[in-house]
Amino acid sequence: MKPQRVVALGQSGFRFQIGAFVIYIDPYLSDSVEKLEGRLYRRQVPIWKPPELVNDADCVLITHGHRDHCDLETLLPLSKVSSACRFVAPNEVCRNLASAGIAADRLLRAPNRWLDLAPGICVHAAPAAHPEMETDCDGHWKCVGYILEFDDRRIYHSGDTSLTLALIEFLERFKPIDTAFLPVNEKNYFREQLGIIANMGIRDAFGLAQHLGVAKLVPMHWDMFVPNSVYQEEIDLYWKLSQPQFAVLINPQTI
Repeated sequence: MKPQRVVALGQSGFRFQIGAFVIYIDPYLSDSVEKLEGRLYRRQVPIWKPPELVNDADCVLITHGHRDHCDLETLLPLSKVSSACRFVAPNEVCRNLASAGIAADRLLRAPNRWLDLAPGICVHAAPAAHPEMETDCDGHWKCVGYILEFDDRRIYHSGDTSLTLALIEFLERFKPIDTAFLPVNEKNYFREQLGIIANMGIRDAFGLAQHLGVAKLVPMHWDMFVPNSVYQEEIDLYWKLSQPQFAVLINPQTI
């Protein structure tokens, strides 16, 4: 079995090392959101590493075009120092990255089929409802999650999504899923007044994990920006009180 190491980068960003192969999902390694939105959106998670030093990326998976998931201040420097890295993203995001200067032959549209990333490692896109499931003019999903398969295991990173019946039915095709990375920054009136498109909350995330029969749930999208945050104590308490049949991992180092 390949060793699997994980680094939580904050928000929905993660670094996965599967054997010698390194995958980043939605890395946000700058202060670009604060620059655009103001001090209210100052990052609460320290930058793990300046993007110009991220020279180990073999593949970057991007779930959608929002700045905290598809950050040009991260991706452009990273693309230069990880010069062989490929980028997998929704169709519209691929076009935007090409316009920003990343070579077209390094860009792969998020696949609605299994795509080999390396020997023994493959990926399949899943739709995401952010806030609704939408397709572009070519019929491709605008927002996605990803299912990674390796060593006869599957992990699911949902990207930003609410919980819908269509998503549940889609994911049922991929069971068993060992580990689910799910957002827990629930929608509410006051967040909507700030223009925040929030996602499923703790109860929906736990319910989906239980429904899919996962062994491990990794909560995400709870720690980066104060207006869109969740207290870790909320997650821990709900796990203690609900006693689900899965483990909850906060910022895991292995999966």
